[in-house]
Amino acid sequence: MAVKNMTAGREVKDTIAKRNPNAKIDAMELDLSSLASVRKFAADFISSGLPLNILMYNSLSAYGQSKLANVLHAKDLARRLKEDEVAITANSLHPGAIATNLFRHSNLINGIVGLVGKYVIKNVEQGAATICYVALHPQITGKTGLYFADSNVAETSLQANDNALARKLWDFTFTLINNCPNNT
Repeated sequence: MAVKNMTAGREVKDTIAKRNPNAKIDAMELDLSSLASVRKFAADFISSGLPLNILMYNSLSAYGQSKLANVLHAKDLARRLKEDEVAITANSLHPGAIATNLFRHSNLINGIVGLVGKYVIKNVEQGAATICYVALHPQITGKTGLYFADSNVAETSLQANDNALARKLWDFTFTLINNCPNNT
């Protein structure tokens, strides 16, 4: 698991190990807001010699734009991997609204979520269902560049289906990363 908060990551790792003693899982620090952290994580992961079986992104900042960027990134990554004949799939998904401690510092929002959330918000296990389905289900093997919600292929916005926009975002990101003076 790549985690920004190592304390929370160790807690999740311990919880998984308690529920499934045969699980082989580790937590490595990764702050996606820092290119230095991303590069360190990549170097540490490569030096570990472990295979990368599943890669998932999760982001809340600038939620709508970041989610669109995730969908576009997965779409263009899928295209590039396919062109290079690499047997890796890249898909994106929406896990749904999940009851987490995200609003723990806002009593008002926490109260509203508590009152109406039980009717529309998923628990952690329900929220993980689509993630696990896309990552592990044999029916998804070989399917790439798709968007999933509630363990089904789902429709995306017109922007998320824009292949030219996906390429433009990929190229812009690549240029931005390569031209970053401090790599931070």
